[in-house]
Amino acid sequence: MTQPVRVAVVGLGFVGLPLALTYAMKGANVVGVDIVPRVVDEINAGHSHHLESYQGKTLAQILREQIDAGRFRATTSYAEAAAEVNHYIVTAGLPVHNGDPDLGPLKNCAQTLGSVLKKGDTVMIRSTVVPGTTEEVILPILEEASGLVAGTDFYLTYCSERIAEGRAFEEFIHMPLVLGGINEKSAEKGKELLSVISETEVTISDIRVVETAKVIENIQRDVNIAMVQEFARFAEAFGIDTFELIKVANTHTRVNLLTPGPGVGGFCLPNALYYLQPKARELEVALPLLQQARMINDSVPEVLIGMLEQALKEKGKSLAGSRVAVLGLAMKDFSNDDRVSPVSDVIKLLQAKGVDVRSYDPAVPTRYEHKVDSLEEAVRGADALMLTAVQKEFAEADWAAIASQMAASPILFDTKNRIPKGLDSHATVMRI
Repeated sequence: MTQPVRVAVVGLGFVGLPLALTYAMKGANVVGVDIVPRVVDEINAGHSHHLESYQGKTLAQILREQIDAGRFRATTSYAEAAAEVNHYIVTAGLPVHNGDPDLGPLKNCAQTLGSVLKKGDTVMIRSTVVPGTTEEVILPILEEASGLVAGTDFYLTYCSERIAEGRAFEEFIHMPLVLGGINEKSAEKGKELLSVISETEVTISDIRVVETAKVIENIQRDVNIAMVQEFARFAEAFGIDTFELIKVANTHTRVNLLTPGPGVGGFCLPNALYYLQPKARELEVALPLLQQARMINDSVPEVLIGMLEQALKEKGKSLAGSRVAVLGLAMKDFSNDDRVSPVSDVIKLLQAKGVDVRSYDPAVPTRYEHKVDSLEEAVRGADALMLTAVQKEFAEADWAAIASQMAASPILFDTKNRIPKGLDSHATVMRI
């Protein structure tokens, strides 16, 4: 009888936890490792704020099933995991501070992991990294900490992470994958590990190619959105509907325009350029188009505030002193992830201009001083609302009833193309 694969997933966030549970559902014995005790305690108790689901089951239901089956548990101890596994998948992220990626958390992870590595172990990096990181940074740390030789005593690979939040389980199984190993044997070991859950072809390439491809996959979407933001400004000035414009353009089979919104959020897209830039600077390669696209997307919240200010002025109101309801704090629709959300920039700008902001998002667990506990509380008496991220409650909302709870001559600023234009003669619906 074939023994179950024994794997540790390091980092139990929006990528790591559903990845660990996907392996467990496929019969692997999985240990999840995270350095935050509170996260580990919540997970072991079967609790999770994740909105992922698979085959009719929520992530929390899957988590409890796999814990009860003895196929998954979480720990803060690398040594505890090392006693049980011989495969490690690292999903620890690289935070970005003022445009500079911080390799500190990933280096600390490699140092601790190296101290418990055994001969024959396989390490797979699935974080988005600065191109060259696996071989130039991770490999020497693992070798020094373990006293082992990469490619001979243990195997080191890089596999780019491609899942979209909200579809994690499905895409771990069905999304095409690319993999690089530091040598041929490492690539073979990595492909075997991926085949436990993946039902698609795995493309093997040079590890630096795979690292770079992951970054530019995200950057191309950042650039596409920046382009669409400029199209939106043109459409507004021309008096045509931006979303209708994009829908019509996308009927061309070789055109795939993304849709504009309140900005570009999440951990991946806004940070992608900053993962590429350190290596580009080292190689003395300029990236003017990519930098301009990032600047355009960063400027969107300010543009939207200007549009709202003008609309209020036309109603005889000023932005300063107005009450504005901000509906949706997540970085994307139907998500509870508010990391690097452009909505936080929108709110900061509003508050800096003297606006009384009341935000509401039923899915995001983070507490903010401006956040209220119900949709009614957010919109009551508001001069304007901004729909900045769609949640189920907003998708099913009666917008005419909402407008009736707001102040006289309310403005409904729809950045998501969800609010009907013809509510009543007193409410104004704006779109980007």
